[in-house]
Amino acid sequence: MDELLKQIEELQKRVADTIALLKLDEKKKEAEKLEKIMSNPGYWEDTMNAQKVAESHGALMKEIEEWESLAKDVQDVWDVAKMDEADQGVNMVDELSTQTKKLEKKFEAMELTALMDGEHDKNNAMLSIHAGTGGTDAMDWAGMLLRMYGRFAEQQNWKVEMLDESRGEEAGIKSATLLIKGRHSFGYLKAEHGVHRLVRISPFDAEGMRHTSFALVEVLPELEDVSEIEIDPKELKIDTYLSSGKGGQNVQKNETAVRITHEPTGVVVSCQSERSQAQNKDRALKLLMAKLMKMKYNERKDEVEKLRGEYHEAAWGNQIRNYVLHPYHLVKDVRTNLETQDHDAVLDGDLMPFIEAYLREQKK
Repeated sequence: MDELLKQIEELQKRVADTIALLKLDEKKKEAEKLEKIMSNPGYWEDTMNAQKVAESHGALMKEIEEWESLAKDVQDVWDVAKMDEADQGVNMVDELSTQTKKLEKKFEAMELTALMDGEHDKNNAMLSIHAGTGGTDAMDWAGMLLRMYGRFAEQQNWKVEMLDESRGEEAGIKSATLLIKGRHSFGYLKAEHGVHRLVRISPFDAEGMRHTSFALVEVLPELEDVSEIEIDPKELKIDTYLSSGKGGQNVQKNETAVRITHEPTGVVVSCQSERSQAQNKDRALKLLMAKLMKMKYNERKDEVEKLRGEYHEAAWGNQIRNYVLHPYHLVKDVRTNLETQDHDAVLDGDLMPFIEAYLREQKK
């Protein structure tokens, strides 16, 4: 029982520390202010603003109630454990231990979500993969990453749409852009933004030599409100082309795919996932606006160049994670130093340990 009490006490401390970190008391005051605004007679005159206020209030109350409920549940387990310790006639250690483990898992899930408090963390994610240096091997590596993120999204019960894809001549992809729909998908996947490096025996080398390949992963939020970004239509170069379907009866005979170039910045986006040119243009514009929004908040030139998707950045020395398949097996994140030898699991979408470690590191 002593060991269980220590475990519960540690959980109490972790919950209390996280509540303090989240400044829940300040959020209660903010919720009260929003309630006063919502009670004003003219509150619904501005429907759009009223909806935003209501959503903000609802999100605050949900967060407050979830954490207060968890704190109460942990306190209840503590109280029962202390009573059980005093009552020699009853032994509830196994039951209390099971309940404590459930509360620990609940806390860890809530804590991870709490780490994602950025402006766009709740948004859907637009994830692009660009093959870097390494030729055919790099394109194959980009294709492996495409599969990895698809598997990760599937494990989170998120929906994935392919917005654009350029296949490699021999294998893999030159580039691809996915729209990943799910709660906090951007908050999670932003941890994957950067260069990914693969070391392996090349399946495309007749001599079986070891090769190093690079791919750039770019993650942006899908923006719902793009009013902050003003784009002069004269600055846009819009090209249309045939979508690269798989042939057969449904092959596109019209130029429905759209490529947009923002000439002042050199940013290029494209979309071919929709059936109509208008829909693809709308999707591409949203992606362009997300990129320009990101650039607006980044003044450093290297970040701006990264958002332009220049492939030469996906090269030695810039990687965030190394995937070594030869001469030994190791996946290591250079930002957090987290590593695992189970490369198969990682390439099959087991990314949460790396993402969680990164998010926690950013909060320190």
